[in-house]
Amino acid sequence: MRVFATAGHVDHGKSALVRALTGMEPDRYAEERRRGLTLDLGFVWTRLAGRDLAFVDVPGHERFVATMLAGVGPVPAVLFVVAADQGWQPQSQEHLAVLDALGVRHGVLAVTRSDLADPEPVRADAVERLAGTSLGKVPQIAVSAVTGAGLDALRTELARVAEELPVPDADADVRLWLDRAFTVRGHGTVVTGTLGAGTLRVGDRLVTADGTAVLRVRGLQTLHQERTAVGAVARVAVNVHGQGDGTLGRGQVLLTPGRWLCTEVADVRVGGEPVADLPRSVTLHIGTAAVPVTVRPLGRDTARLTLRRGLPLRAGDRAVLREPGGGRMPRGVTVLDVRPPRLTRRGAARARATQLAGLTGRPDGAAELRRRKLIRRAELRAMGIPAPGEPVAGDWLADAEHWTALKERLAAEVHAHARAHPLEPGLPTEAARRLLGLPDRVLVDALAAAMPRLGRRQGRLYPADSLRPALPAPVRAALDSLRQDLTRAPFRAPEAGRLAELGLDRRALAAAAAAGDLLRIADGIVLLPGADTEAAAVLRTLPQPFTLSEARRALDTTRRVAVPLLEFLDARGHTERVDDLRRRCRARAGDGGGRESNPPARDPRAPRF
Repeated sequence: MRVFATAGHVDHGKSALVRALTGMEPDRYAEERRRGLTLDLGFVWTRLAGRDLAFVDVPGHERFVATMLAGVGPVPAVLFVVAADQGWQPQSQEHLAVLDALGVRHGVLAVTRSDLADPEPVRADAVERLAGTSLGKVPQIAVSAVTGAGLDALRTELARVAEELPVPDADADVRLWLDRAFTVRGHGTVVTGTLGAGTLRVGDRLVTADGTAVLRVRGLQTLHQERTAVGAVARVAVNVHGQGDGTLGRGQVLLTPGRWLCTEVADVRVGGEPVADLPRSVTLHIGTAAVPVTVRPLGRDTARLTLRRGLPLRAGDRAVLREPGGGRMPRGVTVLDVRPPRLTRRGAARARATQLAGLTGRPDGAAELRRRKLIRRAELRAMGIPAPGEPVAGDWLADAEHWTALKERLAAEVHAHARAHPLEPGLPTEAARRLLGLPDRVLVDALAAAMPRLGRRQGRLYPADSLRPALPAPVRAALDSLRQDLTRAPFRAPEAGRLAELGLDRRALAAAAAAGDLLRIADGIVLLPGADTEAAAVLRTLPQPFTLSEARRALDTTRRVAVPLLEFLDARGHTERVDDLRRRCRARAGDGGGRESNPPARDPRAPRF
């Protein structure tokens, strides 16, 4: 399907023309038909050259320009209408300014009422006016909806332009701007709109821009025909169901979940006169939405817009700024950035204007990554910008130059910490994250993994040459004394008083354990390295299973040490619990394990391995 919107001054015959082209009545309300004046959007269609062609018929009266904007906003092509007996009029000019602001490039000019006046002067004038806009040179046909003159030629040109329209991306994220919402008895809420990109399917989940409503697609229609799927571009009616479906209406939007950013602040490029000439408060029109915004000029043609409510915008979107009441012609805007930086420091606005001067609105992943340094791939995509490469960690993308600088900074911080804290030279990963100002710890892990000069252990980062930290001389001397004590009684861990006498506080003990000079069994319980293996060897000599008391006597130690030591041996796989009172040694490879005082009888039917 291809979709055209009508445009032109009130009473120039837009509705009559599409009625003659399609045989359908675009004016839905009796009041419109009675007054001969279009008040709201109308939707009709026909089939030309084997292709469905739909028309969004818009009102031409100056009081309904906002409605006209809602009709043309999502539509890629226009049927521009000027009456031969009236010529170019004020709303002809405003509608053309809107189309130019939106960057519409495809259209057909129809000079209507050619049976009432010579169409040539009006045609020549209109062609010249259109040529100076985004539409450029368009085909022009003089027609009469009354006599039928020129209608066949107009159909031919519409079909030709329809073939030239760009093919939309059927896999794109859905952003359906709603132009109608109503209730159908027995079906619930139905919304309509022009699907500009992507594909809708029955069963899809859609969300509103603010995320307050999650809706399921129960049914789809296009041109009054039931469908299970509809691809862009198409006029669609969507039967939706979910909490909040009764609050939908024109100006709202339904989106593919998780693929859009709802923004209330955007930096834009403004066409036409200098931005400083804009009033502070205007209305932003995009899709079918009309949202009041506050304008903050940045450069001659760039500004920051603060929106009254959030909208799902992407870089490169085209929109219109219009003063309430239409005192001046609408201005076109191109969205440059939907996640702009805060402007809090002195001179920040001037620096931002310089930065925006180099942006075109065309999505550039590499340039965007250079500016942002770090960003999640999903967020970049939601901004409408393709990822320039693969993530460095998780979903995080990093600018290569910035990533290299982060590696250098991390190495410096780790070495500085090791020098300042010789007893605990390892820099905690979380502390490293804060020092580097990184948003996620996985980035620290990825940096460290890419740096052979750094080692990692138990959530800390060490210089590679200090994974076994060099202990200060007083600590080494205290360890020598402690080693003599433990050599005489390997499983009698020193009491707190003895540790204090030697000057071994918690930090010194942790450093000694990190250096491999002590084996930390529990808080305040330390033995010599290898004591766990020796203890397991002693316990294997006992009848299996054994009690805590039997283990304590065999190891010649106290209950204070025996309890945590046995738990330590359980955790290391040397021993295991049999019940609440007894343990046994686990079998080692190549041996039958400890001796059991009452080994269980073997079932003769059991298989042998």
